[in-house]
Amino acid sequence: MGMVVMTYKVNPDSDLEDVDTDAIAESIGGLRNETYDIQQIETKPLAFGLKFVQVHVKMNDGEGLADAFEAQMSAIHGVGEIEVLSMGLI
Repeated sequence: MGMVVMTYKVNPDSDLEDVDTDAIAESIGGLRNETYDIQQIETKPLAFGLKFVQVHVKMNDGEGLADAFEAQMSAIHGVGEIEVLSMGLI
């Protein structure tokens, strides 16, 4: 079984005020385990003072693993839309 590297764009929930993207990034970092090797987490500017969190993660190319990771990120308070920016096999 191969490995896949994915890059996600995690936007803050637009229905909430003053969402702390640094706290979201820290919570996502806590998802690192033997299945999900989170290689980099960055907070980046979006527009008009808004920020988003970019996450680079390496995982096995197994069925449902990417969906499970996205579900774990979605469960974090303040997380809104999650977008896959890139995906590649290594």
